[in-house]
Amino acid sequence: MTTKKPAACVVGYPARHSRSPKLHGYWIKRYGLDADYRAEEIPPSQIREFLTHLAGHGYVGCNVTMPHKDIAFELSEPDDRATAVGAANTLWLDDGRLRSTNTDVECFLGALDSAAPGWDARTCEAIVLGAGGAGRAVVCGLIERGIETIHVVNRTLEKADAMRERFGACVRPTTWEHLPSLLEDARLLTNATSLGMHDQPPLEIDMSAMADDAVVSDIVYVPLTTPLLSAAKARGLATSNGLDMLLHQAVRGFELWFGTRPEVTQELYDLLAADIESAD
Repeated sequence: MTTKKPAACVVGYPARHSRSPKLHGYWIKRYGLDADYRAEEIPPSQIREFLTHLAGHGYVGCNVTMPHKDIAFELSEPDDRATAVGAANTLWLDDGRLRSTNTDVECFLGALDSAAPGWDARTCEAIVLGAGGAGRAVVCGLIERGIETIHVVNRTLEKADAMRERFGACVRPTTWEHLPSLLEDARLLTNATSLGMHDQPPLEIDMSAMADDAVVSDIVYVPLTTPLLSAAKARGLATSNGLDMLLHQAVRGFELWFGTRPEVTQELYDLLAADIESAD
């Protein structure tokens, strides 16, 4: 009797840009595992069926990316971290139960610590663009680090208001037209939207008013240097890109699905960075 090899996937819409298959494929090969990892581009109209019948689609678990993190949380049994964020990015089957966690918080903080050591000690105000699942993870991380004021900028004020209701008075909801007036006092600007991603509208912000020691981060990693990060670098600001976040958020899922805890190495970062840049 043969046993079907375990498989996991990344679920998103779009998903074709994802480097998760190359990332997990690298680890599968490195650790000599008989396993598989694929990309599944699932539109919102089909995501409930896909996640509810994950095993029937041949998977033991999955990564979840935009715009499905909220529905993944709703359909699964979340752990404490996913519950705090209110969104899930990593799902796995446990004796038939669909369980979930959120690894975006630690990977966001880890990427910032690496790019700009001590950023949290000099940051009293931060700006987060976007009030979806990724934005909630960013806000959760900022609160963990004691940031006093977090301006959540969103197209619809209602979703930003919901962030305040979830996380408390440190969250200041606002809309895009008020962003320019917030930049002078903010020491951190984070894009937690899909703006700037390949095939999406660019995110263009005048950062001339920001302090010289401010940091700009972007969860987008295709392209590796988004228009936002390019403008920040031209301004001389420290930056953090989405690739380092991708690498670190993937570790726990791989361990849950395949039973091996992988290591994030410079070789892996360079491999994926080269792949992204060659596709630009």
